[in-house]
Amino acid sequence: MKAIVTGAAGFTGAVLTERLRQNGYEVYAVVRPGSVHNNRLKTDDLGLHVIPLEPERYGELPDHVIQMGLDGGDDSLKEDRGIDVCFHLMWGGGRIMGEQAQNVDYAVAVTEASAVLGVKRIVLTGSQAEYGVVPPDVEEDESLLPDPVTAYGTAKLTAMERTRKRTEELGIEWIWGRIFSLIGKYEPEGRMLPDLYHALREGREMNLSSCAQNWDYLDVYDATDALIALSLRGRPGEIYNIAHGEYRPLKEYTERLREIVAPKGVIHYGKDPEPFISLQPSVHKIREHTGWKPERSFEDSIRDYGIVG
Repeated sequence: MKAIVTGAAGFTGAVLTERLRQNGYEVYAVVRPGSVHNNRLKTDDLGLHVIPLEPERYGELPDHVIQMGLDGGDDSLKEDRGIDVCFHLMWGGGRIMGEQAQNVDYAVAVTEASAVLGVKRIVLTGSQAEYGVVPPDVEEDESLLPDPVTAYGTAKLTAMERTRKRTEELGIEWIWGRIFSLIGKYEPEGRMLPDLYHALREGREMNLSSCAQNWDYLDVYDATDALIALSLRGRPGEIYNIAHGEYRPLKEYTERLREIVAPKGVIHYGKDPEPFISLQPSVHKIREHTGWKPERSFEDSIRDYGIVG
C-alpha cells in the first residue's frame, strides 16, 4: 500500500505518518521546506519519502512522487503501482478569510495532483468549526447543517464543497473527516492544555473562562487510526466526525489535569466565553461504518506530550 500525506510533519501528520509506516505503508510525506518540525520524520527510513514542497507548488507533486520511485509516467501510475490513498492534512494559519481562502485552493490542487497519480481515494480533514455555535443540548451529528462563525470554519466548509465536486469530476473516491479537538504527542504550545500544564508546573496561577461548555478530547493516535480506518472502510462521498464521543464539561478536563500535574495549583475560572462553543459530537457513524473506536485515555494523552514523567 502507498499513501501520500500532506502536512506530514505537523501535529497530526507526523503521527499519521508514523502509524502508516507501522502498518507497512510506503509513505510520500509532503512537508514545508525548512520547517523545524521536519526532524519528526525518520529520514533513514527507506519506506518514507520526504517531499519538501510549498503548498503553492502542490501542482508539481506528481513530478516529485514519480522521481522518488513511481517510474513509468502517468499511465502506469493509474495501474497497480498507483497511490492507494492521499491524506490531505496541511492547513495554514491566519484569522481572516483572505488568509484562510488560500487553503481551499491548496486542497483543490492536492485533489487534482492525486488524479494525476492515480490515487484511488482521498481523505481530507475538516473541523468541528464547520458546525459553528451549537447549543449544549444539541448533539452534533453529520446531518446537522453547518453554520461556521469563523474564517477558519468557513474555509474548511468551502474546501469540503469544492473538493467533493472536483473528485466527482475526476473519478476519485472522496471522504471528509471532521476533526474535533485533539491532544497528545506533538501538541503545540499556545493551546489550552499545554499552556495550563506549563503554568501549573511552574507554580503560576492560570486564568480561564468558566469552562462550563462541553468538550471532547481525542488522542492524536486514536485520530490517525480513525483516518486510516476511513481510508480502508469509510464510504465514498461521506462526511464523518472524528472525536472521542464521550464529551463532558471542559472544567472536568482542566481539573483532572491539575490533579495530575499540581494538585495544589490554582486555576481561576471566569465568565463564559463568547461565542460559547460547546462540543457534543456524535461518533455513531464512523463506528458503524468502520468499526473504529478510541483506545487511549486522557492520561495516556497527557503522558505523550510530557505532562507526566
